[in-house]
Amino acid sequence: MAALLTQVRTSVSIHAHRRIRGLLEGEYAAVTSGRSLDFNDLREYVRGDDAQDIDWKASARSHAPLVRRYVAVRQHSVVLLVCTGRSMAALNDVGTVKRDLAVLVAGVVGWLAVKHGDKVATVHGDAVTQRVSAGRTSEVHLERCLGEIHAATRADGPRTDLAALLRHTIHTVRRRSILVVVHDEPELTDAVLEALRRLAAQHEVLVVTIGDLDPTSAVLGGRQVVDVDTGVRLSPGPLSDATVRTEYAAIVREAMHRTTSSLDRLGIVHERVHDDDSAITAVFRLLERHRHARRR
Repeated sequence: MAALLTQVRTSVSIHAHRRIRGLLEGEYAAVTSGRSLDFNDLREYVRGDDAQDIDWKASARSHAPLVRRYVAVRQHSVVLLVCTGRSMAALNDVGTVKRDLAVLVAGVVGWLAVKHGDKVATVHGDAVTQRVSAGRTSEVHLERCLGEIHAATRADGPRTDLAALLRHTIHTVRRRSILVVVHDEPELTDAVLEALRRLAAQHEVLVVTIGDLDPTSAVLGGRQVVDVDTGVRLSPGPLSDATVRTEYAAIVREAMHRTTSSLDRLGIVHERVHDDDSAITAVFRLLERHRHARRR
């Protein structure tokens, strides 16, 4: 298997449109004017400027007082929180392994962060085990983290427990961070929403939901479906009934609406992905909406 980060870069190259390439070229990280070690330029002194910022040599040459301006580059801490319970090892509604989509989403965000000098840490786990990696700024570290997430997601592994993973994050991630949650829960429970509320009070939280398999989909061609979480085999006969399909679609729409409304009330930006292309564009929209929300 090719290196996961190489696969991420390849997917970005194939699917990224012009606006996303702009993001990759530097829109992700913003610089602001302020005091730091990075000199930017000179401008004329105005009343209220700190006298310590006056460049006396430049002022003498120009016969007018000039002050130094600096660029303050703020390093972010980015935490990739990925569910690795057995449900993430299943297929989604377009026949893509959800684990691969989760690694792609986490990889794209992590790669963007590393490219701009931000520290990237990961939190992953299931109902039994939760693991945290320290923040680093190297692609080697990101590759290792993505590999751990991929290897931890197995069809024979423990069940998914997003609430437990979020609670673990509350107690272990202390530094204010940009927290990107990648999960596949069809609907968020009260326990999950409460944990997200607590995290959003300390961190900037972004949520990506990996789309689940529709067992009534015609693309399954009458094949038997097995629920990875419970091991229950679903008979293809009833699932192909038009009434069952309609009712199931309505249930899914209502669950998605409740999830969307809950995240909106918490002020958490969120996206849903189904395949590689939607994953890349979803990451772009997520970061754009995140930046817009911070400016309001």
